[in-house]
Parts: sequence; C-alpha cells; structure tokens
Amino acid sequence: CAHYLFIVVVAVNSTLLTINAGDYIFYTDWAWTSYTVFSISQTLMLIVGATYYLTFTGVPGTATYYALIMTVYTWIAKGAWFALGYPYDFIVTPVWLPSALLLDLVYWATKKNKHSLILFGGVLVGMSLPLFNMVNLITVADPLETAFKYPRPTLPPYMTPIEPQVGKFYNSPVALGAGAGAVLACTFAALGCKLNTW
Repeated sequence: CAHYLFIVVVAVNSTLLTINAGDYIFYTDWAWTSYTVFSISQTLMLIVGATYYLTFTGVPGTATYYALIMTVYTWIAKGAWFALGYPYDFIVTPVWLPSALLLDLVYWATKKNKHSLILFGGVLVGMSLPLFNMVNLITVADPLETAFKYPRPTLPPYMTPIEPQVGKFYNSPVALGAGAGAVLACTFAALGCKLNTW
C-alpha cells in the first residue's frame, strides 16, 4: 500500500510542479532562464517517479504509464485553472510521454539492468525532455500580448528584471537544460531505484 501511495504522491507533486511550466510566459525578461529551470525540474520529477514505478513493477511500459498519469493530472489542473479565469490559450502537450517511453525502451533493451537504466535512461530523459518541452514554448501565444493582457503578479526583488541579458546561456536554453538535465537525471534515476530497497 505504501508503494502505491508513494506513486500517487509523487505523481501529484509532479503535476503541481509541471502545471507552472507555462508561467515563464509572464516573465518575458526571464523567459529563457525560467524555461531552463522548469525543464530541469520537470525532468527530475518525471524520472524519479517513473524509475521508481518501473523498477517496482519490473514491467517495461510502466514509466510511460506514470507519465500518462502526470499528463492527465495536468490537463485536469489546467482545466480547473481555466475555469477560474487563468489564461489557457496555449496547448498543453504531453511532453513527458516520449521521454518516459525512452526510459521504458532502455529498461527493456538492457534486459532490466538497473545500472543501464540509471545511466542510459537518465541521460536520454535528461537530454530529451527540454527538447520536447520546446513544443510547449512554440505553441504558446505571443509572450508580450499575453503579458499585457494578464498583468504580471508582483515579483520578489531578486526576480525583478534589470535589463535583457543578450547572449545569456549562449542563446540556447534547450542545450543548457539538456546538459544539466542529463547529469542530474542519472542521480534522480538512481534515487528512484534506491527507493525500492526500503
């Protein structure tokens, strides 16, 4: 019972984190920075839960099922936000599914080898999710139009934009997110495996 409860808790927390992934639209001066941070956070939340679920059941395919749970939860949450007047004028794409599918593929192809799952699966998920998350960015409405239509919330001092950072992160938030995600995802994949040894 505790195992399945953990899966539900992690899936819910993943959803709470990922429903904010579109909020960089409000911080136009910080859009790329926020995009990178959100991509990494989504990567880590996906892989720890999916790896745990995958190694718990031992059945290739359960990581994708976990990502499907996250996707459905997110659609429900976004729909609720829309009902409350939140700007829901962009497509919420199931960006976690293809990355989780890669995780399942690694687990199946390496004959359920946990070390390969941690290393290869972690790298593949970490590198792929920021790329798939770019689909979300492509489908959003014009950032300035949305920002003026829906006033920004008050920013804390440390988030207040000073000036546009031209060339920040080498103009490639996907590459930065993929690089950092690939390294961190291996660690979180190992955590997901370790949680099965309580």
